[in-house]
Amino acid sequence: MITRTALFAAVMFAMLAPAAASAQSGPTGTWLTQAGDAKVRIRNCGAALCGTVVWLRQPIDPNTGRPQVDDKNPDPARASRPMIGLQIFGDMRPVSQGKWAGHIYNADDGKTYETSLSHTGPTTLHVEGCVGSLCGGETWTLDGR
Repeated sequence: MITRTALFAAVMFAMLAPAAASAQSGPTGTWLTQAGDAKVRIRNCGAALCGTVVWLRQPIDPNTGRPQVDDKNPDPARASRPMIGLQIFGDMRPVSQGKWAGHIYNADDGKTYETSLSHTGPTTLHVEGCVGSLCGGETWTLDGR
């Protein structure tokens, strides 16, 4: 026979389990950058988050007529990598409720920066990068498609 306490515990567990799973998964989904020039798909990669460029507003380089590549990368072996499919972070780890920290690669200058991701709303994500004590950030929005 199920006691009232056991039933209450089962109901509470059923209600809380989706919230716990959602909190663990973090800001997974496809996000549009603040400038609207790229979309980054964030997914779980073990205990960390990975972010990969999946769309560019201008996928073809107007100077070459070919797909955009990572041409600002100082490593010649990496400078020919296609931008679409480029993983820009893979080590974002939770540091507090709704916040992850790690490193992000900026293809605009070919450098990697310390960064943090913070949920600022159900469809917004603040992405902040820092060099020493100088930080800058932007807000990404969840792609609703």
